[in-house]
Amino acid sequence: MDRPAGTTGVALVVIDMINTYDHEDAELLVPSVERVVPVLAELIGRARSAEVPVIYANDNFGLWRSHHGELVDTALAGPHADLIEPIRPDDESLFVVKARHSVFYETPLSYLLQRLSVGNVVLSGQVTEQCVLYSALDAHIRHLRVTVPKDAVASIHPHLASAALEMMERNMDSRITTAKEIDFARPATG
Repeated sequence: MDRPAGTTGVALVVIDMINTYDHEDAELLVPSVERVVPVLAELIGRARSAEVPVIYANDNFGLWRSHHGELVDTALAGPHADLIEPIRPDDESLFVVKARHSVFYETPLSYLLQRLSVGNVVLSGQVTEQCVLYSALDAHIRHLRVTVPKDAVASIHPHLASAALEMMERNMDSRITTAKEIDFARPATG
C-alpha cells in the first residue's frame, strides 16, 4: 500500500479514557476499563520514555466550551478518578477533542499526524467495538498503519469487541497484538 512520503513515525492514540463513567452502559464498561488501565499506563509510560507522541482523543461530552483541562478535572473529580489518574495526560501530551466516534471525524488529528510525520498509529482506549473500530477504519482509509493492542482496549460487549478486532485485522490490515509486543523503538512496518 502506498504511504505518504516522510510518514515513518509512530504515535500512541489514547481514545476516550478521560471519562466520568456516568453514562449508559458504564456498568458494563467499567470492569473492562479496570483491567485495561494498568496495561495502558505501562504502554503510555513506554511511549513517553521513547519520546513517541502520546495523543489523547476524547469526547467532549457535548460541552462545546470544554477544553482538555476541564475534561480531565471533571473526570478526576468523579467517582472513578482511580481509572483516570494512572493514565492522565502529562505536560507533553497532545490532546484532540472529538464529538463523534472516530478520532478523525471533524478533528485536526490528520493534520497533526502529518505534521509529526506519523505513518503508524497505535490505537488504545475505549470502546473497542465503537470508537476504536471506527477510528481504525478512518486511519486505514488515510493510508496509516494501525496497531491495536488488544489488552489496552476496553469494551462494553466482549463478543462484539472480538468481532471488531477481527474486522480491524481482516478488513483494515490492522496489526492486532498485545501491549508488551509493541516496540516503540522499532514500529511495525507493512
